[in-house]
Amino acid sequence: MVYLILVLLAIWLVLTILGVVVKGLVWLAVLGAILFVATAVWGWIQNRQRVG
Repeated sequence: MVYLILVLLAIWLVLTILGVVVKGLVWLAVLGAILFVATAVWGWIQNRQRVG
């Protein structure tokens, strides 16, 4: 599960950077940032439930 979360975070980070670098793809940067944050929160919640 941790591996899946790390892979998803890496993918969203790459999409965000690509959206920032390539002009006209601001929507991709925004989408990547939203998905990155959502995945990080989801991973944090999953980890918290497992520990607690």
